Amino acid sequence: MTIGGIDCGSKMTKVVLLKDGEVLAKAMTVTGFDQEEGVRKCMDLALKEAGLSLDGLDGVGATGTGRKVVSFRTKDITEVGSAAKASVYLHPAARTVVDVGAEEGRGIRCDETGKVIDFAVNEKCAAGAGAFTEAMARALEVSLEDFAQLSLKSQKAVPMNAQCAVFAESEVVSLVHAKTPKEDIARAVHDAIASRISSMLRRVGIEREVVVIGGLALNPGFIDSLKRDLEMDVHVPPDPQYAGALGAAVAAGAK
Repeated sequence: MTIGGIDCGSKMTKVVLLKDGEVLAKAMTVTGFDQEEGVRKCMDLALKEAGLSLDGLDGVGATGTGRKVVSFRTKDITEVGSAAKASVYLHPAARTVVDVGAEEGRGIRCDETGKVIDFAVNEKCAAGAGAFTEAMARALEVSLEDFAQLSLKSQKAVPMNAQCAVFAESEVVSLVHAKTPKEDIARAVHDAIASRISSMLRRVGIEREVVVIGGLALNPGFIDSLKRDLEMDVHVPPDPQYAGALGAAVAAGAK
């Protein structure tokens, strides 16, 4: 069976193609203003890599904020549902999932089948998502990659009190003017995001093992802060940014 999964997010669109449970191809593109065009472009890239046509797929699952624009979908699944499915697929011991993308952060508790038991979503403010790190990196005039690495060099915790991305940026500027080392500011930003995520996890209940997916899972500074806040290790699977699309594909292939 060959199935596809599409995660049409607010910033990026991802596609994963599975054949008999193994990843056959994957692709990622900027979603853009025209979500439907972005989906088509991303799917075409994945199909080209796999040497397939759309008609050659036995099913297509869709998730993400733009999942309704996927006209050729055969299955709809929420972002929370696809995150849980993907996490258990990638790491069968997963019972708690952290999913942090560009605009939202989610804390999810699931069972051994990937069924969601409870979840919490940070959708009110980008201060708990990847866009926050991008804004803070710009404020420090460093690349996002350097921003993540700077955080790991910090030897001092600096509290960040702002609960809003806009106010937090002003707080960062104040820290810069106070000659606070960049590495300590970077850690403060990651600690603030980790604190928000941990609070959500504690509301839904933390069960081992904890799996982290989404684009921010690629940020070692955030992962370091999250481990410290949770006081436990976490598992980051390969290509965590594709987990949503993978979960959609798994859902589409379920009987």
